[in-house]
Amino acid sequence: MNKLTPILLSGLLLFGAAACSEGAKTSADSPNSATGNTTSPPPAETVKKTQGDATSQIRQNQANSDIRAREQRNNVTGGDAIRADGDLQSEVRSKLEVNITKGQLTVDAKDGVVTVGGTVPSQADLAKIEPLAKEIKGVKQVNVTAVVAPAAPASPSSKQ
Repeated sequence: MNKLTPILLSGLLLFGAAACSEGAKTSADSPNSATGNTTSPPPAETVKKTQGDATSQIRQNQANSDIRAREQRNNVTGGDAIRADGDLQSEVRSKLEVNITKGQLTVDAKDGVVTVGGTVPSQADLAKIEPLAKEIKGVKQVNVTAVVAPAAPASPSSKQ
C-alpha cells in the first residue's frame, strides 16, 4: 500500500495538469481565443446541443454552490484580493455559464484583468457580461471582446 500511494498521487497530479493546460471554455465548440472576434454564428443544432447542460437547474445550483464555496474559502484564507489567474477564469466562466446559457464564451485572466470573448445571442446578454464578471472577488477589470451572433438557422441538409 505504501508503494501504491505515490503512484496514485502522481497519476492524479499528471491528469490534473493535463486537464488544466487549455484555457477555460464555456462549451466544447467555443472559440479557441478570447481575443479573436468570431463573426460567423454557430449552427442552431450545435447551440441546442450545448445548452442542455448549462440550462439544467441542477447545473445552475452546482455552479452557484461552487462560486459561494470559493468565495468563502478566499474570505477565510485572506486571499480574496490577490487571486490566481486560473481561479478567476474558472469562477467567471461558471458565473457566465449560469447566467448566459446560450452564449459560447471563452474566459482568460491575467493579473486580475479578465477578457471574455466569443458569441452571445443578444445585446442584453452582451451587456450582462461585465457586471457578472465584476461580481467575482479579485476581478479588477473586464475586457469584453464577445460579439452578438444569433444562432444560424438549420441547413436543409441537416434536417434529414
